[in-house]
Amino acid sequence: MGKEILLEKTTPSATERIHHLDDYFVSTGFIDMLPVALSIARELNCGSLEIAEAICKVCDKFKRYPPTINRTAWFKKVFREKLGEARADILAFRKGK
Repeated sequence: MGKEILLEKTTPSATERIHHLDDYFVSTGFIDMLPVALSIARELNCGSLEIAEAICKVCDKFKRYPPTINRTAWFKKVFREKLGEARADILAFRKGK
């Protein structure tokens, strides 16, 4: 139910987008954080494009500055930060077209 909220209702391939997000989270090693990420994204009213961009940014930060104690708390903080960056990047890209 939560996954559908994030997806655009006009998209005929909503199921494909859900699998698309799953693929991003599996490839970055954060599949266990998918429910947390969807919850944060729903709270911030972010779409699937922003989530995909943000998880890639989280993975990059994880490679440079991995969490030392609490991985879940680290993920929540970084994912929220990266969602904002992802939204800005996507808006800048669309405006530049």
